[in-house]
Amino acid sequence: MLHRLIPIFIIALIGTMTQAGPWLREQGSAFMEVSFASTYTLDTASQTYLEYGLSDKTTVIADIGMFRPRNALHGGIATFSLRRALSAPDARSKWAYELGAGVGWLGDEILPHFRTGVSWGRGTSWAETSGWMTVEAAVIWDLTYAQHVSKVDATLGVNFTDITTGMLQLYTAHVDGTTIATLAPSLVFKPEKGKFRVKLGGEAEIGNWDNSALKIGLWRDF
Repeated sequence: MLHRLIPIFIIALIGTMTQAGPWLREQGSAFMEVSFASTYTLDTASQTYLEYGLSDKTTVIADIGMFRPRNALHGGIATFSLRRALSAPDARSKWAYELGAGVGWLGDEILPHFRTGVSWGRGTSWAETSGWMTVEAAVIWDLTYAQHVSKVDATLGVNFTDITTGMLQLYTAHVDGTTIATLAPSLVFKPEKGKFRVKLGGEAEIGNWDNSALKIGLWRDF
């Protein structure tokens, strides 16, 4: 019976993951996001996401999340990846690929997986407003039950001011005949004095609005 819960659990958790797009970090630079999400029924999820520029051509990524439903098994997923560029450094449209591996856990069950992905991104501008668009396609290859998760996610970001950014994200995931799509609007604020940016937003599963959640996160560049 446990393996029947795995697709639902993984899809629910993957919807919380950060979408970084195809941009690589400069060598020696880093980015961190710590976030927490909760539904009105107090099902909660948390995430720690880290990027580090190992070189100008390679970014290493650690993505660790935990999911805590009130009336089901607790679990989590940790994935460690490498991102490499597919496009030229001066290309307007950026392409990159990712290769990674990790484990998920659900109760006492340990679930190893591989991750493969490709992403596209491009900076945008409207009048005096700048922004960006990204699309990422990825597959989480489940090595235990072969219940592979395929994802296509998209992000539209707009820099409203020097301290305020808006994002609209769409997460989609498909596994074992089940498809879930989630809308995630958010605002990111950068205090004039402070090293962190604050992200406030929500996540709403299309067709299942009762599964909506509020989310708060902290961003920092190093």
